[in-house]
Amino acid sequence: MKWEKDAEKAIQKVPFFVRKKVKARVEKEAGDTGKIIVSLADVKATQKRFLKKMDAEIRGFQLDACFGSSGCPNQIFNTGIQSKIEDLLKKEDLLGFLRNQVKGDLKFHHEFRMTVSDCPNACSQPQIKDIGIIGAQTPYVTENECIGCMECVSICKEKAIIIDETQNIPIIDDELCVACGQCIDVCPTRTIETHQQGYRIQIGGKLGRHPRLAEELPGIYSDPEVFDILRRCIKYYKANSENGERFAELVARDNTFVPKLIRGIKDL
Repeated sequence: MKWEKDAEKAIQKVPFFVRKKVKARVEKEAGDTGKIIVSLADVKATQKRFLKKMDAEIRGFQLDACFGSSGCPNQIFNTGIQSKIEDLLKKEDLLGFLRNQVKGDLKFHHEFRMTVSDCPNACSQPQIKDIGIIGAQTPYVTENECIGCMECVSICKEKAIIIDETQNIPIIDDELCVACGQCIDVCPTRTIETHQQGYRIQIGGKLGRHPRLAEELPGIYSDPEVFDILRRCIKYYKANSENGERFAELVARDNTFVPKLIRGIKDL
């Protein structure tokens, strides 16, 4: 559906985390009245109705994802984890928890926010969510002979790979590597192969009056480990959040939580 310029400008002022939902509703409501072009009046009318009924829109959580599964060339692997995470979040009944904790109507900023990204480009913004899950694939050097094609060096945006000309092998700097897996895909001789495939996890990010970037847990995690971590985080959130306080705010205030979480993971 086409949009008038002033209507397009108005929709860009809507907070990004509900903009897509609001835009879709504007188009639907305008279309239901037979319009083929969205006007500023349509935007204002829908926003007014949306704000009045916001409480009814709350799910208790927001789960975002990137477009990796739609053919993005940067996708490391098809994680398939998003639907399972959504099932877990529903089972935890975060909406019921918030209704018992928050005085008055619920707002979108009360919701527990998560995101899944299929590569470290992180288009779904895991750095500013309560919990961010990022697909990861770490490389290692095999005994297969390197032919010095330099494909791995050329594709690495982090400059984490050099070719040792004396030994004729790639050298990977683990400190610079972001586990994107692209060097693995381009190596014609399989001199570089997959060491570990799984997920990076970021904890405690948020925007708002006091923004905070998420803290990344060390290591790469398997599906079962991801879900164990999520359950631990949600348990902590329910035990400590009062009146809609965000998980990220709790983590920022309690500098013992992440170390305890890491220790708990190591004990698995």
